[in-house]
Amino acid sequence: MEAAIPNPSALKTRIAVVTGGNKGIGLEVCRQLAGDGATVVLTARDETRGAAAAEKLREAGLSNVIFHQLEITDAPSIARLAEFLKTRFGKLDILINNAAIGAVEYVQDPADSPASEEKFSGMDQGQRLECMFKGVRETYDAAREGVKTNYYGVKHVIEALLPLLQASSDGRIVNVSSEFGLLRLINNEELRQELNDVEKLTEERLDEVLATFLRDFEAGEVEARGWPMAFSAYKVAKVAMNAYSRILARRHPELRINCAHPGYVSTDMTIHTGPLTPEEGAANLVKVALLPEGGPTGAYFAWGVEASFV
Repeated sequence: MEAAIPNPSALKTRIAVVTGGNKGIGLEVCRQLAGDGATVVLTARDETRGAAAAEKLREAGLSNVIFHQLEITDAPSIARLAEFLKTRFGKLDILINNAAIGAVEYVQDPADSPASEEKFSGMDQGQRLECMFKGVRETYDAAREGVKTNYYGVKHVIEALLPLLQASSDGRIVNVSSEFGLLRLINNEELRQELNDVEKLTEERLDEVLATFLRDFEAGEVEARGWPMAFSAYKVAKVAMNAYSRILARRHPELRINCAHPGYVSTDMTIHTGPLTPEEGAANLVKVALLPEGGPTGAYFAWGVEASFV
């Protein structure tokens, strides 16, 4: 994939990067953004799968989809993407941080459990979640990897691509969040208030919070210390990412930086227990990515509607 100096018409086109774009919600976000006219850089850590996903979209008539490899926990991989974007486009208009892991060990490979809405028909959300919880084990190694990927990986991608977003006339970041990242899940009232006070909160304090969580997890004191239960590391990483997004939005008012919960979607991560399709979940993210110019920043959206971080 050779880089090229952008021509004037290319500069008028919105350039979008979607992490974790080879399947599920990420693939559908790529499809919908490309359908809206954006040039989409679909990224994935697996080169073969990512290239195949981009080709699939091109075969469907979306010629404005490009693949570039990205492993969000690998600094050289992030740097290669940043250099490609700088050389090829000179800017970035939309960054959708979708790549994430469950931060748990799955009892069975989720890819071997194809979607079956019939299996869950008649179940309410609580019952569906219970099915999901039964399909995983929570281990320290998985929790540590979850924090590394879902918080620090996303943060490092943002830091590397920030100059390109600032080169856009209307740069936007959408950090894919979850109702699992709401502050109400923190059972420590003092910590909950601290994480909600974005005027005083710092990135250094978030580092301390995450380090404390991992120590408590390793010591078997998650519940005793007031941390969320069930997908604990995933929840804490999303709480931290929401907080970081708010810090970043205050620091960079020239950008639109928001968090968006796509809904409870049927994906490998949810072991296909969610009632929404990837297309429906993606639409809730794309809606936030394409908000009118001058729209909200530092906000949380659930199912495409602005909501509370708490």
